[in-house]
Amino acid sequence: MHGDVLALPSGPLVEASLAAARAAVHPSVLNHCIRGFYWARLFAAHRGVLNDADYNEELLFAANVMHDLGTGPDAPGRLRFEMEGADLAAAVLTGLGAPVGDVDKVWEAIALHTTPQIPERMGLLTYLTYEGIWIDFGKNADLVAEEQSRIHAAYPRLEMARHLADEVLAHGARSETAAPPYALAHHLAQERAADGVTSMERGVVNGPWGE
Repeated sequence: MHGDVLALPSGPLVEASLAAARAAVHPSVLNHCIRGFYWARLFAAHRGVLNDADYNEELLFAANVMHDLGTGPDAPGRLRFEMEGADLAAAVLTGLGAPVGDVDKVWEAIALHTTPQIPERMGLLTYLTYEGIWIDFGKNADLVAEEQSRIHAAYPRLEMARHLADEVLAHGARSETAAPPYALAHHLAQERAADGVTSMERGVVNGPWGE
């Protein structure tokens, strides 16, 4: 494991992923995406897979940092935000000349990041990406208890859940096919219409991190 918990990987893919995310999402959501990488790496350390052949830190960074690109201005608004974000991230990797296999892995990790149970049956990147993102919503918070204060100090929450819910809902409202039944955006829209707040927001406020 890295001596400095705040150490980030480096290279063109890391820089391009950050640039794409900065241009697309609210600053609080960007912090969420970066924290997702840290949580995913810590989860990987907990599972003892940092030295596995399938563990790739640059791809893990790319998948986490770009996982909400679908809520940004370049998303067409015709498909679920998860899929459109995966398409946008894949375009970033393709533009850098990444191998097709790596592009496919990042696409899968982002497309499935809101889908429970399936990621753990997929490849390591998809599994770690899912777990890292959901630690930021309070799942398995005990696994990162020792490191969380430094990570939150460097990348504060800034009412992330409210901003993310707003962006997901705005994307879903762009067309019927952007929020199909049973998708996260459809579910959140029903909750917001019912009582003005989503389970995403409520869960974070009442969870271990707060907002």
